Amino acid sequence: MRAGFDQAAEDYDSTRPVCPPQVFDDLVRLGGLAPGDRVIEIGCGTGQATVLLAERGLTITAVELGAELGAVARRRLAGFPSVDVLTTSFEAWEPLGAPFDAVVAFNSLHWIDPQLRYSKPYELLRPGAAMVVGGCLWARPADAERFWVEVQADYREVGYEGEPAPPPEQIGPRHLPAEARAFFEEVASLRYPFYVVYHPEDYLAILATQSGTRALGEARSAAFLARVRDRLESLGWPQLTATFVAYLIIGRRTETGV
Repeated sequence: MRAGFDQAAEDYDSTRPVCPPQVFDDLVRLGGLAPGDRVIEIGCGTGQATVLLAERGLTITAVELGAELGAVARRRLAGFPSVDVLTTSFEAWEPLGAPFDAVVAFNSLHWIDPQLRYSKPYELLRPGAAMVVGGCLWARPADAERFWVEVQADYREVGYEGEPAPPPEQIGPRHLPAEARAFFEEVASLRYPFYVVYHPEDYLAILATQSGTRALGEARSAAFLARVRDRLESLGWPQLTATFVAYLIIGRRTETGV
């Protein structure tokens, strides 16, 4: 499943929400980072977060499994000589050089082998360095547009897994799980509500890249997207205001792990 995003790299790049700039300001400040510090990014995708990290002067090794995603990232980051995008899995990658100052993962850590998810970052970091986990969660406010309420019938019709997105006020800060605490001490957990306005075609593109949509299989995903398109057409192709809650978790590497 994690390799499937590579099949629609351009759609992924143009439609996926990016965490607000404040997230990256807080990341640098709370992570104790400074320009020139060496950072590993796990699963950089098309470089959406990487650009914002690079703009803050960090030296980044970005590891991306998908060749097409990585190609888009290299194009976007061509103006940052301090960024290196590698096409490989984080699990297989073996770095050279001194320990790093931070490991960063946006919307990607859940795809990493659980046995290596926290133990490998621990091994790559110097004592006291930062383990940063961030991402964006969908939300649906009480005053959401008509489309967001009615489209739930299309999800149910095709057996789409999961529950409707909760209101943003019900999405609290996220925390490092128990298996991470042997390696990292959590020092910050923040949330950032925000919204993105989508053209209907862009929303259909982002919906097609969702792992839940791809998990339906070719026939059911096509039927689902057709139903959503018909619903948008029936509503006159409205602009859609999508609500998200970004989250940021920062852990500090302990002196000794298990």
